[in-house]
Amino acid sequence: MLVKPARLLSLIISSHLHHSCTFSARQTLRWRLRSAAATLSRGLKSMEPAKASHDSEVPTTNPPPTSTGSSADVVISAPTDTACDKEETPTVGLLPGETVVKEGKASILFPSANEVFYNPVQEFNRDLTCAVITEFARDLLAQRGVKVVVPGEKERVVVSLAEETNEADAQMEEKNGAEEPAVTATVGEKCELGLRVLEGLAASGLRSVRFALEVPGLQSVTANDFSTKAAALIARNAQYNGVGHLLQASCRDASMLMYEMRGKKERYDVIDLDPYGSPASFLDAAVQAVSEGGLLCITCTDMAVMAGNSGETCYSKYGSISIKAKYCHEMALRTILHSLDQRAGVYQRYIQPLLSVSVDFYIRVFVRVFTGQATVKNSASKQALVYNCVGCGAFHLQRMGRRTSNGKHMKYSAATGPPVGPECDHCGQRHQLGGPVWAEPIHDLAFVQKVLSAVSGNPSRFGTSKRIEGMLSMVTEELEDVPLYYTVDSLSSTIHCSTPPLLQLRSALLHAGHRVSLSHARKNAIKTDAPPAAIWDIMRCWEKANPVKREKLSQTSPAFKILSTEPSQEACFTVREDANPQSRKRHLTRFQENPQAFWGPKARAKASGGITTSLQDKRKKCQNKRKNQITDSSQLKNFPCKKFRQGTCTNGEKCCYSHDQEQTNQEKME
Repeated sequence: MLVKPARLLSLIISSHLHHSCTFSARQTLRWRLRSAAATLSRGLKSMEPAKASHDSEVPTTNPPPTSTGSSADVVISAPTDTACDKEETPTVGLLPGETVVKEGKASILFPSANEVFYNPVQEFNRDLTCAVITEFARDLLAQRGVKVVVPGEKERVVVSLAEETNEADAQMEEKNGAEEPAVTATVGEKCELGLRVLEGLAASGLRSVRFALEVPGLQSVTANDFSTKAAALIARNAQYNGVGHLLQASCRDASMLMYEMRGKKERYDVIDLDPYGSPASFLDAAVQAVSEGGLLCITCTDMAVMAGNSGETCYSKYGSISIKAKYCHEMALRTILHSLDQRAGVYQRYIQPLLSVSVDFYIRVFVRVFTGQATVKNSASKQALVYNCVGCGAFHLQRMGRRTSNGKHMKYSAATGPPVGPECDHCGQRHQLGGPVWAEPIHDLAFVQKVLSAVSGNPSRFGTSKRIEGMLSMVTEELEDVPLYYTVDSLSSTIHCSTPPLLQLRSALLHAGHRVSLSHARKNAIKTDAPPAAIWDIMRCWEKANPVKREKLSQTSPAFKILSTEPSQEACFTVREDANPQSRKRHLTRFQENPQAFWGPKARAKASGGITTSLQDKRKKCQNKRKNQITDSSQLKNFPCKKFRQGTCTNGEKCCYSHDQEQTNQEKME
């Protein structure tokens, strides 16, 4: 059989590569080789007579993808470009003005013009996401016979505390050990039975590159962004980090991309959405495009809307009225979970929350999505309305539906209510109505414990491991069946008394027979199953030991009404040992620390590229108007009198501000 020179060259070098290079390097050189072979074949053809099409050599290089939709529907593949002996050394050169940002194991090309911005504060978000997806992959791939191997992680050994072990138990342990999966999945390698991941709004692709470099057991990662500049940057970053065999850049509308992947065999195992602002417009497509038992990772940065600043806007986006209350951060978590469950129910699907965290200006939820018509019927009983007293802050939850067990069957009926009267029983003020919100647990404590064990056992894996350990430790200590919380300072400010120490208030609740815990969503928060009446009894007892001036209280104020009632039981403020949780005893980093000035949400990206500076300019304009605070009243004469400018100042020369007409006119011109 006659073998053509290009084909012979390909066979010889491919055989050499199989024995001398790693997988990713073989893929790279094989791609280069095919291109060279095709070029050589075309050169030889130019010297031969023309032949029939079925005899001609077909180039094996990958053709450019054809667009089936609009001009923006482009898929950009980023092949790796590394040598077999220097696999980790990138060969992509920097363009003028570009810099390299390193986070985790990823090195991201970042344009100085800020076409795609980088927010270092979100490193905690990305670290936590990598940790959660790794544990999700460990559980899911174990069912497929694949063992996940994490770099730096020690082999988990289960130690039996029993003094004696019989032979049957020993044989069972040997049997279980023999059935360990033979297939292993490591980071950076493609796993055919692994997870298919989609990052719908990828920007620079940092999150997706970190998935490819730090999360084992992946089959593919699709990093999508609607901006062509962002998609091109994602492709370059994939090539720069040598993960082109795993990561594929896509330039599509995120919703349309997910809608097209709704088929059961095309769905993604993991979908990550981290938009600038609200993810509401992507939720419907996301709950359809995730696979059975798949993972949804959602970030919301419109905390102002979800925390009660605009209840009507919150309802239009999430189908829930937000309330401006002390527990607004946890209510925001329950609002997005309600919205996800409501949208999933349309398609006979339901959610199972794994982890929900609130971090100052944004929230992050991780949920699994399942299909089940019978379970979807429970959705109404999982949602609740919130009655919030505007005077004392007491709240009550009213379930939207009612379900009762009737033997093997479940009976569904309408809920009864309301749980409160027209006025608050404690202070006589009116109630606000908010919700509906998710009223079931917002964490899966067993899963959270797995993530916590993995992070604490391998602290060098993430740059924010201490913060992850602190926050997850608080999550495991929270009361999972108690929605929302009170704050110690708000309770004391309501009755105008001194604030009781946190441990003493917690001890008083424990002495009264109630459960109590902290909350990761806010400092000085207490989650308790005690009714509001019991909480105000404890505060009345505290006020007796630290009295306020009753004569200064208005008779219509909540403080006057609450303190006018005698406590029904005496509170004990002796500090108990179990009042101080382990996360507090160990001094873990439990809450966000300000890493830099203006560390909150960055400015929104412009459609033409770059980011707007109006937000930064507004901050400079509205804050720090007087950098040097005036301590001497005589210095006020350097500032014009606003009332004099309006013609309403009656102080004349005795006014502490300047009545200089020229200075006033100069201020008008400015």
